[in-house]
Amino acid sequence: MGECQKPLRKCKYLIRNNQLSILRSRNCWYQCTVKGGREGRDLDALQLAQVCEKLGAGEILLNCIDKDDTNSGFDIELVKHISEGVSIPVIASSGAGKVEHFSEVFEKTDVEAALAAGIFHREEVSIEAVKEHMRERGLETR
Repeated sequence: MGECQKPLRKCKYLIRNNQLSILRSRNCWYQCTVKGGREGRDLDALQLAQVCEKLGAGEILLNCIDKDDTNSGFDIELVKHISEGVSIPVIASSGAGKVEHFSEVFEKTDVEAALAAGIFHREEVSIEAVKEHMRERGLETR
């Protein structure tokens, strides 16, 4: 990840993604959105995280709207991108659908925490099952 030399409002950090985009590219940038993902902003997610850190944020709760309610796992590339770009703790959110998604995000990134809601509310996965899986993998849970 290189330093962004352009003015803040114009800069986008491109990263390599494991999935092809609709433009058949593996390069992507993570755009910040508002209003539940319905409106995009010309602001990169890493830029926003770094500015929040400079303004005194103690942690980043990172939500990927593209993964929300998909049960397909956390957006590993995004979580890794942000957690490597800031020095404050990052909490991964959105996408968990099975117990293995929790161990995956901790094993593949430097994230401090991960959360899920829908799978627990809908009783698709129990909290105890996640904790047991994490213990089996030697990963600390609370």
